[in-house]
Amino acid sequence: MPSVYDLKPSFQSALRPLVRSTVQAGVTPNHLTLAALLGSLAAGATLFAARRQPAVLLVLPAWLLARMALNAMDGMAAREHGMKSQLGAVLNELGDVLSDVALYLPLAVLAPALRWPAVAFALGAVLTEFAGVLGQALGARRHYEGPMGKSDRALLVGVMALVAAFAPRTLPWWPAVLWAAAALTLVTCVNRLVAALRELRNGGPAAPPRTHGSRSA
Repeated sequence: MPSVYDLKPSFQSALRPLVRSTVQAGVTPNHLTLAALLGSLAAGATLFAARRQPAVLLVLPAWLLARMALNAMDGMAAREHGMKSQLGAVLNELGDVLSDVALYLPLAVLAPALRWPAVAFALGAVLTEFAGVLGQALGARRHYEGPMGKSDRALLVGVMALVAAFAPRTLPWWPAVLWAAAALTLVTCVNRLVAALRELRNGGPAAPPRTHGSRSA
């Protein structure tokens, strides 16, 4: 299924000069991964603390774009500059899951009707990353199929928050959108697991365990 992740090569090309500069300055992939996690925790805490002020929603699109850049940069730094590590692989996967929870669970406090849709969406986000890692653990490649991978979730929530910051009356639409998005995360899990199992059944390339260079979509 189509996914925002398909645009990743173009995004990486734009970031490559910045990655080169940061590596030359002594920044490691693990630094970038931790920066993405800490920024997500801070953005989620800000959203929770100022939940009654619509303007605070602008934190989400701004940070989600920055997080996408950091996520791309740490993988590029690891792969293209010979900085892969097993610790990096662990931080990479855990950081993505914890960042998703930190950013999406606070949506539950924006309105009473958002409580369970936001919880379902955050849980679905965790499951999509688990499905990708599970396929890899079975010996397949790390799969990034959509329709609600990491980049897709960021785009959806970023656009919702941007619109709601200037038009708070759209907030009542959020429960229905998040329920639909949560359902699509389950479709994403199925797509990733089916693709991994098909690859293994067909004797496709069983990739060796990846280190820090792999990124979640």
